Amino acid sequence: MSMNDPRELFLHELGDILYVERKLAEKVLPKLIDEVTDEEFRSGLATHLTQTRRHVANVEKVFEIFGEEPHAEPCLGFEGLKKEHDELIEKSSSSLIDHIDLGAAARTENYEIAAYEAAHGLAARHAGYRRAGMGTRCGVPVPRVNSVRGSPSWPAPLPPQHQTSAAWVT
Repeated sequence: MSMNDPRELFLHELGDILYVERKLAEKVLPKLIDEVTDEEFRSGLATHLTQTRRHVANVEKVFEIFGEEPHAEPCLGFEGLKKEHDELIEKSSSSLIDHIDLGAAARTENYEIAAYEAAHGLAARHAGYRRAGMGTRCGVPVPRVNSVRGSPSWPAPLPPQHQTSAAWVT
């Protein structure tokens, strides 16, 4: 399907966002919550899961405002991030899971932020879209990486048995 106008592009971007939010709410975040060992990180992920479920509902409402059925567009970028995470988990020691999951969560959050910003920017340039609430990013606060960590202090430094000489770092 070719896109010929801003509305089509906007709906595609919205579908991309919906795909990611649904995958996060239905599969990815529950899996990460089960995987991680750090309680503070687990709590942050659980809070983020609740927020993500609200994001799904809000994005679906924007589709309805446009007279469209909510439809998710498969998101290759998100699937690539997920694949990278899964491959790292497979080949890494269990002691690294929290660090791998934190990295994956941060990359995914940044991807989400970029998607919301793109949709927001498109809406801001086309006055008719402001009625959808895109002036405030679908009424969905753009998630920040800190919301996943639980607090700015996470992650804690690596335990001594996992630290190596950092002489090569200048």
